[in-house]
Amino acid sequence: MPRVVKTYDEYEFGLSWVLEEAMERTSHALVVDGRVWLIDPVAVDEALERALALGTPAGVLQLLDRHKRDCASLAARLGVPHLRVPDEAPPFDAIPVVRFPGWRETALWWPERRALVVAEVVAGSEIYTGGGAARVGMHPFLRLLPPGGLRAYEPEHLLMGHGPGLHGIEAAAELARAYARSRRDLPRVLAKLPFAARS
Repeated sequence: MPRVVKTYDEYEFGLSWVLEEAMERTSHALVVDGRVWLIDPVAVDEALERALALGTPAGVLQLLDRHKRDCASLAARLGVPHLRVPDEAPPFDAIPVVRFPGWRETALWWPERRALVVAEVVAGSEIYTGGGAARVGMHPFLRLLPPGGLRAYEPEHLLMGHGPGLHGIEAAAELARAYARSRRDLPRVLAKLPFAARS
């Protein structure tokens, strides 16, 4: 099935693209000093063309161990490093948000831009939020005991691995809401899982 971009999100320091699919996989291209970092990319020719027009490729960051997407193949094609669930990721701050067997995930914090990049712990697709007014939801499997590694951050830009990003004051507010409602919204979120499995 061909990969189709549902929407693009352009901002001052980069570009994200969301796929037209139930899980709404989202990829990011962040520009630092004229160099482009691809984060959890899914290769769509038009999207990559737009992303790589922003600067010189610097590297590919894979933030979740089990979801490889097109990270390795794009890094090889572009001749840049492939950093897989890194503990260090200059020029970003690496946050070891999940570290247990079967799930290793690193989030990224870019202090200068107040940008937080998260692969799976929180996301914006309906399968995470359960629908309704929420724009961000905790992963269904983490809702009973959400990892605390992101609680201290108040981003102005929240870029997630599933669903559209958030910019401005709502980014921090929605992240805080995802933590506050992680248990309360669990029944509604679980009702969406059969739909996700069919998709």
